[in-house]
Amino acid sequence: MSRRRVILAASIALFVAAQFVPVDRTNPAGGDEISAPAGVAAVLERSCYDCHSNRTNWPWYSSIAPVSWLVTRDVSEGRERLNFSRWREYSAKERNRLAERAVEEVSEGAMPIKIYLLLHRGAKVGGSELELLRAWARDERAAGGAADSR
Repeated sequence: MSRRRVILAASIALFVAAQFVPVDRTNPAGGDEISAPAGVAAVLERSCYDCHSNRTNWPWYSSIAPVSWLVTRDVSEGRERLNFSRWREYSAKERNRLAERAVEEVSEGAMPIKIYLLLHRGAKVGGSELELLRAWARDERAAGGAADSR
């Protein structure tokens, strides 16, 4: 057998074996969902929820290793940093910080991440949507200040 065929056969065997490595593609039950104005909720659901909520839509490619490993890692890290399904579990101060940070990252083009946008072009946040998110963050700041002064 030629060296090229050995490499090809080994690569195929590794790819097939990788499919048996388990990954957790679950959506935890329950949670205390964010209550936001309809326009804000629509932007968050379309552009953020796949990585930052317990309502992830797992696309077909999230079942194929090694891509599945990357997708599940991104979702796990996203939920750890900010989970809109646990929004009301955060303190008012934390919600304020998270809202401001989310708007900042969207403004800078850091979120949604570029690789996600390649496959989900509709997730890009436009100018008027960004203004909606900024207003929402200001409202969260005001609500946080009112809650802190009680």
